[in-house]
Amino acid sequence: MKSMQKLAAALALAAPLALGAGQASAEDHLKIVIGQINNWENQAPTLGQDAGIFKKHNLVIDATGTRGAGETIQAVISGSADLGAGVGLAGAMRAYSKGAPLRVLLPAFTGTGDLFWYVKADSPLKSLKDATAKNTIAYSTNGSSSNNIVIAFGQELGSKATPTATGSPATTLTAVMSGQIDIGWAAPPFGLQEEKDGKIRIIARGSEVPSLRGQTVRTIIVNADALKTKHDAIMRFVDAYREAVDWMYADPKAVEMYAKKIKRPAELIKASIAKFHPKEALQTDHMAELDAANKDAVKLKFLEKPLTKEQLADFIVIPPRKK
Repeated sequence: MKSMQKLAAALALAAPLALGAGQASAEDHLKIVIGQINNWENQAPTLGQDAGIFKKHNLVIDATGTRGAGETIQAVISGSADLGAGVGLAGAMRAYSKGAPLRVLLPAFTGTGDLFWYVKADSPLKSLKDATAKNTIAYSTNGSSSNNIVIAFGQELGSKATPTATGSPATTLTAVMSGQIDIGWAAPPFGLQEEKDGKIRIIARGSEVPSLRGQTVRTIIVNADALKTKHDAIMRFVDAYREAVDWMYADPKAVEMYAKKIKRPAELIKASIAKFHPKEALQTDHMAELDAANKDAVKLKFLEKPLTKEQLADFIVIPPRKK
């Protein structure tokens, strides 16, 4: 009888351990590549992971940075990543129109006021209108929202500067300060300390382009095959991503974690978010001004012709928010 009691006690002790092991094994791993991984608007996967939000949804997020949307799109197309963040809508449309196996899972940023263009403090350029074809203007990579905006600077604002891919804000700043690039690009809070210190001058913001001002310009994309084979995990990613965005704007700890991560003063971060990244810009429920974005993708030469309604329905697969 005593031996049976000991066995029962051992089984009772082992049960929660086995349950814990089962829960751990139930965590799905998803790979996401992020253009400009340190930008505030791209922090939901990384800060959310650090805060334990994705773990609540039985997910482990493997996040890797890229130099921009061009690299991000290629990683998702090849299947080496399940998801891609910070991808310009026009660039994603172009890839889809050519048969690439990707879909838009969520809107990531609406509007263009978060990006700005700058020159060295001693540059003779005072505005985009001062630039000639001999001057260079930076964007990250082909297919990015910064690429989209630079093209629009030329078509809508008359800028004659020559578009040049320069990668991340950090590499762009080095190129500007060394005289290799005349007009650099950046996403706050990067560059704001340099402006405050009088090293650079901001001469343009993305919000100056009329046609792009109210559009959803950056997205979360997903590999079409992964969406089928990992559907449940990706739907949980959507829930966790939305929860992470809400947390970023509700909990002061998020700003503290971010400030420590990028080694910038928390007060500078708070001011930057208030000026450049209002929460509504990170909405994840609908593609704002999609028809206009579809037409602009043709005007800006990302598409030969607009995507049809049927193509858009297949291309954009935003899950409804849970009530």
